[in-house]
Amino acid sequence: MIHTVQLLRYLSDAPLRRRVTAATNKVESFNRFSQWVGFGNRGVIADNDPVEQEKAMKFNALLRNAVIFHNTLDIAEIVRQLLEGGREIDPEDLAHISPYLTEHINRFGGYSTHEVGIRPEAYDPKLDVDFAPLRERGRERGLTAAGLGQAA
Repeated sequence: MIHTVQLLRYLSDAPLRRRVTAATNKVESFNRFSQWVGFGNRGVIADNDPVEQEKAMKFNALLRNAVIFHNTLDIAEIVRQLLEGGREIDPEDLAHISPYLTEHINRFGGYSTHEVGIRPEAYDPKLDVDFAPLRERGRERGLTAAGLGQAA
């Protein structure tokens, strides 16, 4: 009964379908990214030892998170440079940027560790972009955190 009601709601509610499609696309994008990062042994955990299986999963999660963090820092730095150069950044455009980028990564290339001893500059997490207009447009369309939770 509940499934039927949800299906009918989904079929009759175009904004709900758009939200579900957007969420599904994000999940599929993350899954493709995860498979790309965990390429060793074609993503198959061949060890029957639960401890080794857990290690492989955690190492892959660590690698995924490191790549996502690096991509996010790069995106933030580019946005910061554009803002400093006088460009206006539409929050709507930023909402479509994904940190699941892989094109710039050479998995099979040479790796250098000579930078390990170099201390990076302090990172400033503040990004001067006003997301209020984006939030307001979402509210106008009926998109709230509570509404998004109900859609799932």
